[in-house]
Amino acid sequence: MTTVAKRRPADADPDVERTFGEILREWFDRRLIFIFLFGIASGYPWVLFGSAMTLRLTQADLSRSAIGVFGTVGAVYAVNFLWAPFVDRLMLPLLGPRLGARRAWILVMQVLLCAGTVGLAFADPRTSIPLLTVAALLVAISSATQDVAIDAYRIEVIPRHETAKISHAAAMTTAGWWTGFGLIGSVPFFLIDLEGWDWQQVYLVLAAIWLPLMLVVLLAPRSLQKREKFAEAEARYEAALGQVARPSLWKRATAWLAVTVVEPFREFLVRVGPKLAWSVLLFVFLFKIGEAFLGRMSVVFYEEIGYTAAQIGTYSKLVGAGTTILFSILASTVNARFGLIRGLLIGGIAMAASNLMYTWIAWSGPVEWLYAATVIVDGFTAAFSTIAFVAFVSYLTSHTYTATQYALLASLGTFGRTTMAGASGMVVDWIDRINPGGDANAWAIFFIVTAVMVLPSLLLLIYVRRHLRRRQRVWEAAEAKG
Repeated sequence: MTTVAKRRPADADPDVERTFGEILREWFDRRLIFIFLFGIASGYPWVLFGSAMTLRLTQADLSRSAIGVFGTVGAVYAVNFLWAPFVDRLMLPLLGPRLGARRAWILVMQVLLCAGTVGLAFADPRTSIPLLTVAALLVAISSATQDVAIDAYRIEVIPRHETAKISHAAAMTTAGWWTGFGLIGSVPFFLIDLEGWDWQQVYLVLAAIWLPLMLVVLLAPRSLQKREKFAEAEARYEAALGQVARPSLWKRATAWLAVTVVEPFREFLVRVGPKLAWSVLLFVFLFKIGEAFLGRMSVVFYEEIGYTAAQIGTYSKLVGAGTTILFSILASTVNARFGLIRGLLIGGIAMAASNLMYTWIAWSGPVEWLYAATVIVDGFTAAFSTIAFVAFVSYLTSHTYTATQYALLASLGTFGRTTMAGASGMVVDWIDRINPGGDANAWAIFFIVTAVMVLPSLLLLIYVRRHLRRRQRVWEAAEAKG
């Protein structure tokens, strides 16, 4: 008797090619609409304590130093992985059983965001700096926590075998973020210019915007978190502790805390495999460093090479945001066509190549059309690499410890970009000192260096690809057993 092997669905392979017709049909999924709307909710808070608040503080005649210090409230986003385990574990009473863990957390955070925005409305920067600071911290902390829950929702609502839609979801959340930050974020700037409007009225309008976003949470489909894994893991920890301690409240509390805080990391290492896991962590750390070096020095470069402030604002901000939104959709389609790993390879190579356009500017001088072309190309490659990166990390994340693992991986990438990119100015100065060709030539060499920085992560990705294929066979065997 001949046994016919069960054929795995094409979209279960993160590195399989699909036809564009198949990919386009996959866009007709209502879950992607809600992911886009959640992306708006994620990007919008940055306006409240960021750009709009900067203008408000400037008009209140606060010093540049004070405005800069106030902006540091955004630092809480870099450490939200510290409380992400509790977002994973805690089912909020009343709302949790009705809405599901993720939507309950998102809704509660949006209620706090609305309250914080009202607080910003009634806190006068001239007389109530402490109240303004508390309200801004409430907005920042609630927003950072909302991001943890939104990322977990996005990953859990799209099953791992729907690989193409993982890319689409990454695109929709990116496009949504820029819509909330860039497009809706322009509202306060128009309102404050209207006759008779003051900042209190503007912020009350901004607070009201949270109401339809809350309605979105109630209408969104429920995501599936595999919470039964918590009980299984807790039983293992209690059994291990039972060998050294008698049954007690201390033992149960220790097991609960271990499952909440320790188990997400242990589960990632076991499920992904130690070799692949450490390779992925190193790849996440390295992948965007070249782009971060360029980004940290880009405005300095534009100013030194001779572009005006108006040109920088027009092309780097408006055109840059618009191309990111547009190309996010296109990038996810291309990424879905070629698969996650090949998408990352293509995105990394394109990202490195686009850096060389800045070398062209350095040698050509402040040519406006070249600046516009560079921003558009850079916007496409940045969107492409970001979508591929987010989709890849999402694919590897557990659907039980989702918030913790994704927040940790995202923070690791942010840490790599922010820490190492801090040396970007010193690299430019060093090249300038040893290079006799002048500032323009130093900048040209610097951008070539940023392109080369991408190569180690791409070589590592080839290694990851081979191990990921082996690990997939282990996952398939486990799923076959139920």
